[in-house]
Amino acid sequence: MAGWSWEYEGYTPADERLRESLCTLGNGYFATRGALPECAADDIHYPGTYVAGIYNRLISNVSGRHVENEDMVNVPNWLPLRFRLPEGPWIDPDTATVLEHRQMLHLPDGLLERRTRYDLGNECVLTVRQQRMVHMADPHMAALRTEFTSEGYSGPLEVEAALDGGVTNSGVARYRDLDGRHVTHVHTGASAPDTVWLRCRTRTSDVRIGLAARLTAEVPVQIRHELPAVIQRLTIEMVPGRTVTVDKAVALHTSHDPAISDPLHAAVDRVGRAPGFEALARSHRTAWGQLWRRAELDVPGESGLILRLHLFHVLQTLSPHTADLDVGVPARGLHGEAYRGHVFWDELFVLPFLNLHFPEVSRALLHYRHRRLEQARTTAAAAGRRGAMYPWQSGSDGREETQQLHLNPRSGRWLPDHSHLQHHVGSAIAYNVWQYSEASGDMEFLHTKGAEMLLQIARFWADKAVYDDSLGRYRIKGVVGPDEYHEAYPDAGNPGLDDNAYTNVTASWVLARTLELLDTLPEPRRRELVERTGLDGGELTLWEDVAHTLHVPFHRDVISQFAGYGDLAELDWNGYRERYGDIRRLDRILEAEGDTVNRYQASKQADVLMLGYLFAPAELRDLFHRLGYPLDEDMWRRTVDYYMHRTSHGSTLSGLVHGWVLARCRRSEAWKFVQEALQGDIADVQGGTTGEGIHLGAMAGTLDLVQRGLTGLETRDGALWLDPVPLPELSTYGFALRYQGNWGVRLRLERGLLEIEVPSSDASPIDVRLPEREVFLQPGEKGRLVLPD
Repeated sequence: MAGWSWEYEGYTPADERLRESLCTLGNGYFATRGALPECAADDIHYPGTYVAGIYNRLISNVSGRHVENEDMVNVPNWLPLRFRLPEGPWIDPDTATVLEHRQMLHLPDGLLERRTRYDLGNECVLTVRQQRMVHMADPHMAALRTEFTSEGYSGPLEVEAALDGGVTNSGVARYRDLDGRHVTHVHTGASAPDTVWLRCRTRTSDVRIGLAARLTAEVPVQIRHELPAVIQRLTIEMVPGRTVTVDKAVALHTSHDPAISDPLHAAVDRVGRAPGFEALARSHRTAWGQLWRRAELDVPGESGLILRLHLFHVLQTLSPHTADLDVGVPARGLHGEAYRGHVFWDELFVLPFLNLHFPEVSRALLHYRHRRLEQARTTAAAAGRRGAMYPWQSGSDGREETQQLHLNPRSGRWLPDHSHLQHHVGSAIAYNVWQYSEASGDMEFLHTKGAEMLLQIARFWADKAVYDDSLGRYRIKGVVGPDEYHEAYPDAGNPGLDDNAYTNVTASWVLARTLELLDTLPEPRRRELVERTGLDGGELTLWEDVAHTLHVPFHRDVISQFAGYGDLAELDWNGYRERYGDIRRLDRILEAEGDTVNRYQASKQADVLMLGYLFAPAELRDLFHRLGYPLDEDMWRRTVDYYMHRTSHGSTLSGLVHGWVLARCRRSEAWKFVQEALQGDIADVQGGTTGEGIHLGAMAGTLDLVQRGLTGLETRDGALWLDPVPLPELSTYGFALRYQGNWGVRLRLERGLLEIEVPSSDASPIDVRLPEREVFLQPGEKGRLVLPD
């Protein structure tokens, strides 16, 4: 398919970490970075492999303190395959002369291809072509095909393939003071002349891991055990112009897998039964073809290619295989070790896209949250609160995994981290429960597990809110908002801020939605829920009161980010840009100067404006009206302008949110931010962070911008609501979605025209609502709707 390959030309060591992240291959169960198989982990390369949901907890000594961290584990490396002339050095691009190097990520097939020509000297050249897959049909399989062709050289070529258990978590430089030795008890063996295995376990979580590798070539294979690795060696005879192929098939299992007795036995058995590379590639391509159909996206030009790359990485992290796992949404995908593989609030940007294509995956990700509801309640109780207080960073079991200290690379200082006060993560979970149920029609989930989560999150907010007699309103104190720069008031002894507008408005929304749900639950289910939770009428009255009277601060006729924000000092933005150029991480710059961003009206990313991302203009006005505040179009525009001039965009999510909001209120400036969101990872706009793992929320968010943001698509009240705002730079595009039992519903926007096609099925008709218009489309019908100018 034209425009469906992501390609790199030439070999540039400084670019390798970025390329390895963007060329990661995965299938929702595990993923492997796009490192060259002949290169070991060093300052240039990092061949990490990560299994969804596999974590390990270690204690490190940092700055005189014992610090506990849980990390997504870099499991044993299945990639290694190196080569050399007899008695010569191993050939790799950092030590040999590279005549040509090209790397191609084939998106339709889910294949990574590389072609490198090495100068062997004496006018001899070795061409290495490789194809790699992490199998999308069989989530436990991966394969590597290597083709060697010589020019001007006749003679032997030594090849070594390995499974390497000598791995650590060392892919993020600022974490290297932390203990990264997560794998222990490495054992190796052979099950057949061409098949070797490796088994190990994680040090504290005691997850057993088994890998098996089968090496296929036209010559015999020798096996050598050099713990912590097992090596397969062969020697092939090269003849100029003749291509010799070596295939490596690998199976990976862990003790978390269902329907196995032992991960090592399962891996050995699976790789023994696996077909050859060509047959594996056929079933792999078929599985990818099915995914592309379900998430069909037709956007022209360079933007379309970037969006397909984003979709590719979303599907590699969260595929239908994910529906069988107990995992959340890792903020950096399965692509690297940044954020230690933790789960934040990024599902807020991911699930709205998945809901309309892979609702079974969304449901599984919400199950991850429900399984940790008890822990969230335990955490709330330990803090003296009722209900459920979900952690800002989550991992294996739902404990708060936010680090106690974080390193400022500019100053070299380890600093206290208070981001665990971002309790708004609970509202994000509630929002996703509601959005999933509206899009999928899954009332069974909403009435059971969904209702339980909503109720306990609402209970937490009602208990967290305190009544202020002087205001006649409830307040939520001691929190941190999405901005993240501000963790405390200037010179305050304790962390936390009061009345973060985003936190309070979304808490009000949670309380109101939960009350609405309780009113509409079937009476037997409502009785069950009341009995199980001890809910009483007095509590519901409190919820109603808090939902209507939470305080939202204002200053200068705009919404205040938090109480007192307008009293902070103004920053010399131009001066800092002149001195530092890139000031995205203004917090680090100021701390290195001995100052703090807490003193200034400066935000890392969208905070107040997140309200315009979550809620359509009419719903946002209704939310403020329910709270007793007027919010007209002019006030919202002033608020948008105010924070646009005070935001450094130190997060890839910020450009996305600003582009989304501006598309609704100032269209001429939206594309600049949309472009920043599209370029976030491919251009590594945050300055080296993508090499540590892609930003999954931003990638999924750009897809949702096309799907919901520019179309004004909402799923509510049993209907598809549409209010398109096409940008001049992106006014013609199409996509398919799945809505309440209707598969493959196609929408296409062209200038002034919206086409909707509903495939034939026995599903119910779709109620489509546009401003001042309502259309019912039966399965098998196609509608062409003229849009207002």
